[in-house]
Amino acid sequence: MAKKKLTEHGLSVVEVERSKKRVTLFIYIVLAAVTVVAYEPIRHNGFVGYDDNEYIVKNPHITGGITQQSLTWAFTKPYASNWHPLTWISHILDCQVFGLNPLGHHLVSVLFHTANALLLFWILKNITGTIWTSAFVAAVFAVHPVQVESVAWAAERKTVLSGLFWLLTMAAYVRYTRQPAFGRYILVLLVFGLCIMTKPIVVTLPLVLLLLDYWPLERVRWGQYVGAASKSAKWLIVEKIPLLAMSAFLSVMTFVSQKSGGAMSTAENMPLDYRIANVFLSYIRYIGKMIWPSGLAVYHPHPRTGFSDIAVVTCALLFVLITFFSIYMGRRKKYVAVGWLWYVGTLVPMIGLVQVGAQAIAYRYMYLSMLGLLIIVAWAVKDLVANRFRRKVVAAVSAIVVLSAFVILTQMQVGHWQNTITLFEHTLNVTKDNAAAEHNYGYALSEAGRLDEATIHLNRAVQLVPEFVEARNNLGKLYLKQGKINEAIDCFTELAKRKDAPAEVHYSLASALLMQKRYDEAIKQLAIVLELDPDYAHAHSAMAVALMSAGRTDEAIACFNKYLRLNENSVELHYNLAVALVMQKKYDEAIRHFTRVTELDPNNAGALNGLARTLDTLAVTYADAGKFDDAKITAEKALNIAKTAGLADLAREIDSRLQLYKKGLPYRSK
Repeated sequence: MAKKKLTEHGLSVVEVERSKKRVTLFIYIVLAAVTVVAYEPIRHNGFVGYDDNEYIVKNPHITGGITQQSLTWAFTKPYASNWHPLTWISHILDCQVFGLNPLGHHLVSVLFHTANALLLFWILKNITGTIWTSAFVAAVFAVHPVQVESVAWAAERKTVLSGLFWLLTMAAYVRYTRQPAFGRYILVLLVFGLCIMTKPIVVTLPLVLLLLDYWPLERVRWGQYVGAASKSAKWLIVEKIPLLAMSAFLSVMTFVSQKSGGAMSTAENMPLDYRIANVFLSYIRYIGKMIWPSGLAVYHPHPRTGFSDIAVVTCALLFVLITFFSIYMGRRKKYVAVGWLWYVGTLVPMIGLVQVGAQAIAYRYMYLSMLGLLIIVAWAVKDLVANRFRRKVVAAVSAIVVLSAFVILTQMQVGHWQNTITLFEHTLNVTKDNAAAEHNYGYALSEAGRLDEATIHLNRAVQLVPEFVEARNNLGKLYLKQGKINEAIDCFTELAKRKDAPAEVHYSLASALLMQKRYDEAIKQLAIVLELDPDYAHAHSAMAVALMSAGRTDEAIACFNKYLRLNENSVELHYNLAVALVMQKKYDEAIRHFTRVTELDPNNAGALNGLARTLDTLAVTYADAGKFDDAKITAEKALNIAKTAGLADLAREIDSRLQLYKKGLPYRSK
């Protein structure tokens, strides 16, 4: 119809197509530009102390860059309660290229998000034949403030990456449906195979493809109607069986990973009726945040017992009514049913029936789910303004205003992710009774040296959730920083009494006991740590130090040597072992370990001092035994190290003894 009208105004079909291509290119450019503008403040952001350390900064598998070991780990070892090897590889590549410069990591995430917006526009345009409606959906997807959590949070790379492979799978599927062929179907399977290695939420993609078969691909055969590419519903389901089998595999892997990682809440701490209540609240709440994106926070605490019966019943009724209305309308306006079922279906794995974590809602879960709602809105407006010029103008102006507002709000939201303090300060401002936010904010303040402020917020976290182990443990650590050792020990002791107390708690208690020189008690706690976690690196070192301090030097050295096999490049370990060896007058071995410290850390003042003094002591031993040549060589080494380290007084002492050795005289102290 559009082509006919245009040709009536003197434009040929070729010119019409060229005009469409120019418009499409313009939209691609604008989409990319507005996305970059919306996320421009991200260049000021660093990593945040909320999963970024575990995922990237303090993860040796990631920070070491590309190695055979890191790639093997990515595919074979579930970590942080997840199995998503492609996501790990993307982080490894970032560290290989950018190191731990957060700017590079953030820019890659923005690049993925921009690519997703462009790909989404291409898919919608090709399967619906509409340009501006598809462009609006892609633009809102690109700049909506709800998406910031997925893009600005470095640890959430899995969301934008899974979005990319989700959309690539859709693109491959659209290509297959246009001209079905075995090779094209295999391509769909291969791309989806990559997709399931990015994030568990993609398990619902086969169901979304079934929805697309209904609309807009029109592949479902109904009654007497037989379309050119239509198939029976049974055939279309059978077609998805390989994809569903792959989703089942990912579901099993995810369940095992999250169960073993302790990420799943049990019926004891999160009863099923509370979960069901939160399901209805969350579905409606997500819609509200998409319409009015205010009060967005990285963590919204689960209300647990604080549900309002009226709110739950209202949301449940609203959910049921919308579902029935969408299915009813779906007979005439298919996009309504498809959009609503897309939204509801894709949120099922994250809606809380199987509770992972303790949050009520998380906006990263909306990254792809919101597309269903956007489709309903966009195509409803398209129907409303059809063939009405004034309405089209109003719709266009409204779209520009809405998108401009979203860009500004997104820029503001990105700014909240600048660092851990700004992130959780904002979270506390827009939520209430948020123990997790109080804890994270307090811990960040503690790391920044703002100890008095930190104490307030960590105490608040413990008051809100008395069983909050991590908060109470960090409060104890804060007391240690403040020199309040007794308060710290009381804090740790109370936690250590719990049967489920983690190794970290016993280690913290042992550290506090060591400060009070209660070595035997500390050794008992460290033994518990190593029983709970045999690979707890710092516990091995602390155990050796405690044994050495308790006068059990032989046991300490044995402990050091055992730990050396686990961590041969530990500066702390080599240094402490050298000190223990000096105590046993095993100077040659001590020198070897002091030397190793200086190789690993050339500016380590303690090691240089220890090495110089140990060499000096060994030289004295040689001279006393009449080995003056060995004494001179050893003393000269000690003198050079003392001079290099700027130990002037020690250098003078060594030089005076060296002059005696040169005369064939042993050193005798006055």
